[in-house]
Amino acid sequence: MMQAMEQEQYVEFSLGSEPYALPIQDIHEIIKMQSITRLPQAQSYMKGVINIRGYIIPIVSLCLLFGLPEEAVTKATRIIIVRLGEETVGMIVDRVNKVTRFTDIQPPPEQLGSVSSNCLSGIGFSPTGLIGILSLNGMFQEYH
Repeated sequence: MMQAMEQEQYVEFSLGSEPYALPIQDIHEIIKMQSITRLPQAQSYMKGVINIRGYIIPIVSLCLLFGLPEEAVTKATRIIIVRLGEETVGMIVDRVNKVTRFTDIQPPPEQLGSVSSNCLSGIGFSPTGLIGILSLNGMFQEYH
C-alpha cells in the first residue's frame, strides 16, 4: 500500500504561503487566470463561472473556501480544473509550484488551522516540509 502511494504523483500549489497538494489524477487541467463572470446570490467563495471550450465551469476561491485571506491576482495565479464526479470545478490558487511525490503520507490531524480534516486526505512529507494533501470529495461535500 505505502509502495503504491510513494509512486503517486501530486501537484503542489500554494494558497498564500501555505503549500497544499492534490493527486495528479484528480486534476483535469491547469489554466491561467481569466475573466470570471460573477453570479448573483452566490456563496462568497464562489467567484463565478468561466467558459472553457464551450463548457461553463464554476470557479471557487480555495482561500475563501478555507477561510484564508485572498491574495491579489498575479501572473502566477492559476485555476486548477478538477472533475468532481459528473461536475467540473475550477479552483483559484495563488501559485502552482511543481509535480512531486511524497516519501511518506500520514493521516491528517482532526483540525488543521481553518482547514478541517474532512478537506485533507493526508499530510505528505517532502524535503521542503509538510504539505496538506487535499481531498476533493471532503472539501466540496462540506461546502455544498
